[in-house]
Amino acid sequence: MQVKWKSSENQVISLKKFLLKQGVSNRMYKNLKTQADSFQINGIQVDATTKVQSADVVVVNFPPEKADDNVLVSEKPIEILAEDDNWLIVNKPAGLTSVPGPSNRSDTLVNRVKGHLKKNGAKDLRPHLITRLDRFTSGVVLIAKHQLANSYANQALAKQTIDKRYLAIVSGSLQPDHGFIEKPIGRVGNNFYREVLEDGQAAKTEYWVVKRLPKATLISVKLYTGRTHQIRVHLTSLGHPLLGDELYQGPLNEGISRQALHAEKLTFYDPFLAKTRSFSAKLPKDMDQLLNEKG
Repeated sequence: MQVKWKSSENQVISLKKFLLKQGVSNRMYKNLKTQADSFQINGIQVDATTKVQSADVVVVNFPPEKADDNVLVSEKPIEILAEDDNWLIVNKPAGLTSVPGPSNRSDTLVNRVKGHLKKNGAKDLRPHLITRLDRFTSGVVLIAKHQLANSYANQALAKQTIDKRYLAIVSGSLQPDHGFIEKPIGRVGNNFYREVLEDGQAAKTEYWVVKRLPKATLISVKLYTGRTHQIRVHLTSLGHPLLGDELYQGPLNEGISRQALHAEKLTFYDPFLAKTRSFSAKLPKDMDQLLNEKG
């Protein structure tokens, strides 16, 4: 992959400093400078010691990310919401694990995406999941198709500029209509589930009530941090676990067999297109049916 930038600096700076300003990570830069043909300035091949002057055109050749042989290829389909040379946005169904693990190494979202990329002749075959979802959470997932996109997305996550919105159905009547939950989350011992703990990692969640049902509440949720099971833990801490959430003692007799949680919308700034982009996934059938029955 080749990327071109034009310097707007009003002073001479090092190539490293220039590339870091463009969003190239330190790790990527170290790898690039070991390749003989990584850098060009104004059409001339240069090495990493070259300085960048005002109005110089810098071209960087990023080597393709070869496939990890330990990640198997799955031919099963994925629901693509959008795709270009840099990003793949999909609607993950509930029940599909995001990444390979001890219990499933052959058919996760990563395996399916690898199969999709390979089928379409992609040179970069190491997809980077930017917004992972729990196995039984459905909805929008952002995937970076190469290392530069991954670097951009990770910086955006660190700055909390990727806007992630969820729809959740929680038990009981959640009050008030709008609120923030700022409680640290951690793990006790080797337990898989998480809890609100004084010495846990900082976590911030915002919610809005969308619809009140006789024994439940539909809410829209925004995450400011990305802790494991954050929405589920925070709502449980308020006494309103999600319907169908067996791990966090949510009601299991309300017509849904998994946690009622859906990643509805994702908005982020795309530096390749220099514009903000938004993607949405419709409420899945089980949650939609639940709302119609309960409402």
